[in-house]
Amino acid sequence: MPTPKSKKRDDYYRDRRRRKVCAFCADKATQIDYKEVNRLRRYLSERAKIEPRRKTGTCAEHQRQLSVALKRARHVALLPYAPQHLRP
Repeated sequence: MPTPKSKKRDDYYRDRRRRKVCAFCADKATQIDYKEVNRLRRYLSERAKIEPRRKTGTCAEHQRQLSVALKRARHVALLPYAPQHLRP
Protein backbone atom coordinates (compact mmCIF):
# COMPACT_ATOMS: atom_id res chain seq x y z
CA MET A 1 0.00 0.00 0.00
CA PRO A 2 1.66 3.30 -1.12
CA THR A 3 2.07 6.09 1.36
CA PRO A 4 0.16 9.30 0.66
CA LYS A 5 2.21 12.29 -0.45
CA SER A 6 2.56 15.08 2.02
CA LYS A 7 0.74 18.31 1.26
CA LYS A 8 3.86 20.35 2.00
CA ARG A 9 5.83 18.64 -0.77
CA ASP A 10 3.07 19.21 -3.34
CA ASP A 11 2.93 22.90 -2.49
CA TYR A 12 6.70 23.19 -2.96
CA TYR A 13 6.66 21.88 -6.53
CA ARG A 14 3.50 23.77 -7.49
CA ASP A 15 5.29 27.14 -7.17
CA ARG A 16 8.25 26.14 -9.32
CA ARG A 17 8.35 27.49 -12.83
CA ARG A 18 9.34 25.56 -15.93
CA ARG A 19 12.86 26.35 -17.12
CA LYS A 20 13.01 28.57 -20.20
CA VAL A 21 14.64 27.20 -23.32
CA CYS A 22 17.39 29.11 -25.10
CA ALA A 23 15.90 30.62 -28.27
CA PHE A 24 19.23 30.39 -30.08
CA CYS A 25 19.67 26.69 -29.24
CA ALA A 26 16.11 26.03 -30.39
CA ASP A 27 16.82 27.73 -33.74
CA LYS A 28 20.20 25.97 -33.96
CA ALA A 29 21.92 29.29 -34.62
CA THR A 30 25.68 28.92 -34.98
CA GLN A 31 26.40 32.61 -34.44
CA ILE A 32 24.44 35.65 -33.35
CA ASP A 33 24.56 38.45 -35.91
CA TYR A 34 24.79 42.00 -34.59
CA LYS A 35 22.85 43.29 -37.63
CA GLU A 36 19.64 41.47 -36.61
CA VAL A 37 18.44 44.46 -34.62
CA ASN A 38 14.83 43.32 -34.15
CA ARG A 39 15.94 40.04 -32.63
CA LEU A 40 18.55 41.67 -30.40
CA ARG A 41 16.12 44.30 -29.13
CA ARG A 42 14.18 41.60 -27.26
CA TYR A 43 17.21 41.10 -25.01
CA LEU A 44 17.39 44.76 -23.90
CA SER A 45 15.35 46.17 -21.04
CA GLU A 46 13.26 49.32 -21.41
CA ARG A 47 16.24 51.23 -20.02
CA ALA A 48 18.50 49.72 -22.75
CA LYS A 49 20.32 47.35 -20.37
CA ILE A 50 21.24 43.79 -21.34
CA GLU A 51 18.77 41.37 -19.74
CA PRO A 52 20.25 38.61 -17.54
CA ARG A 53 20.15 34.90 -18.38
CA ARG A 54 17.67 34.11 -15.64
CA LYS A 55 15.13 36.45 -17.24
CA THR A 56 15.62 35.59 -20.92
CA GLY A 57 16.43 31.89 -20.61
CA THR A 58 19.47 31.92 -22.89
CA CYS A 59 22.25 29.44 -22.23
CA ALA A 60 25.69 30.60 -21.03
CA GLU A 61 27.38 30.22 -24.39
CA HIS A 62 24.74 32.20 -26.27
CA GLN A 63 24.50 34.83 -23.52
CA ARG A 64 28.20 35.60 -24.03
CA GLN A 65 27.74 35.84 -27.81
CA LEU A 66 24.61 37.92 -27.30
CA SER A 67 26.37 40.48 -25.12
CA VAL A 68 29.16 40.88 -27.69
CA ALA A 69 26.59 41.28 -30.50
CA LEU A 70 24.63 43.87 -28.51
CA LYS A 71 27.78 45.85 -27.76
CA ARG A 72 28.77 45.78 -31.44
CA ALA A 73 25.31 46.93 -32.50
CA ARG A 74 25.53 49.79 -30.01
CA HIS A 75 28.97 50.78 -31.29
CA VAL A 76 27.70 50.95 -34.88
CA ALA A 77 24.64 52.92 -33.65
CA LEU A 78 22.09 50.24 -34.53
CA LEU A 79 20.97 50.03 -30.89
CA PRO A 80 20.90 52.72 -28.19
CA TYR A 81 23.24 53.00 -25.22
CA ALA A 82 20.52 54.82 -23.26
CA PRO A 83 16.72 54.86 -23.57
CA GLN A 84 15.05 57.59 -25.60
CA HIS A 85 13.41 59.36 -22.65
CA LEU A 86 16.72 59.78 -20.78
CA ARG A 87 18.71 61.28 -23.64
CA PRO A 88 19.53 65.01 -23.37
